[in-house]
Amino acid sequence: MATADDHRTYSIRQLCREFGATARALRFYEDKGLLTPDRKGQTRVYNARDRVRLKLILRGRRIGFTLTEIQDMLDLYDRNDGNTHQMAIALRRHRAQIEALKQQREDLDAAIEMAEEACAAMEARLSEQRPDLLPGAEEYASVLREHLDNHAHHPFKLRA
Repeated sequence: MATADDHRTYSIRQLCREFGATARALRFYEDKGLLTPDRKGQTRVYNARDRVRLKLILRGRRIGFTLTEIQDMLDLYDRNDGNTHQMAIALRRHRAQIEALKQQREDLDAAIEMAEEACAAMEARLSEQRPDLLPGAEEYASVLREHLDNHAHHPFKLRA
């Protein structure tokens, strides 16, 4: 049974504001066939189906799916079977994406650890040989110069 929301329409501006997307992105998704807004003259008019599709597109992009993968999953939509076929395919793809993202996280963690070890080794060597080249050394030298300059004017202050 259709609800009032099923018949509601949206402007490009409304959808951009609601989902934090750009008009350019929506036009791009339209060019790729992911969204199919109606036209009233030059104005795009999005329906409830387009709104749901945009929500799924943006979610899929955040998860890391390609537009082709998203298109394939959206094309499986079939109200007659309650979307069960679409969900079964999407579930497998989501599980595979989770594993891929976990592997990427492990790879990133390993790369960060390697970079931190390299930084520590370089900092240790620089601190022994050329501490003036360490990050922050220039700021420290400038603060020290300012401090010394302020006290250079009164080298022999009388003590009370």
